[in-house]
Amino acid sequence: MYKEEQNLHLIFHIDTNRINSRSKLPAMNQLEQWHKNGVIHIELSTVAQKEAMAGKNRLRAEKALDYVYTETLATTPEEKTQLIKIAGILFPKEKCNSNQRKDIKIVFNAHKYSAILITNDGASKSQPGGILGHKNELKEALGIIVMSDAEAVEYIQRLINERDKRARIQCERYGISLPNWLGKD
Repeated sequence: MYKEEQNLHLIFHIDTNRINSRSKLPAMNQLEQWHKNGVIHIELSTVAQKEAMAGKNRLRAEKALDYVYTETLATTPEEKTQLIKIAGILFPKEKCNSNQRKDIKIVFNAHKYSAILITNDGASKSQPGGILGHKNELKEALGIIVMSDAEAVEYIQRLINERDKRARIQCERYGISLPNWLGKD
């Protein structure tokens, strides 16, 4: 008999700009609560972690150290090619500077570890490009999924609703008690 789990088995990587050190980002607060409750998993790349540590903001550094982090390790020819493709999408007409190379590695890292990248980089009037501004191209060309924290909350909420509906149906079908987590996420 299959039993529905609370965990959605989703991994999210957060960009440096989503390290919610002062807990003032409502969507990130929700994502962090789901992470704490075991509904999703949030990780950080070493690139984002190092950026957070370099800022000399103690709260941000502490928050960054709370997350599991992943290494870029682009060693195979395919991985090196993917880094070049990401660079071509994010910065097609530019020789990349240090910060842009970090963005490329953050995007690559999320995809390498089958994670959805959450960022606030781009897709605004003041910053039309950036990572979010190229999310459709990244998805179409390379299968890389990028979301804002607000988009991630909406996406997860839909999945939670579907999960809870399945759990109710299964419990009724098999005559078992509803899980204690049902309806609490």
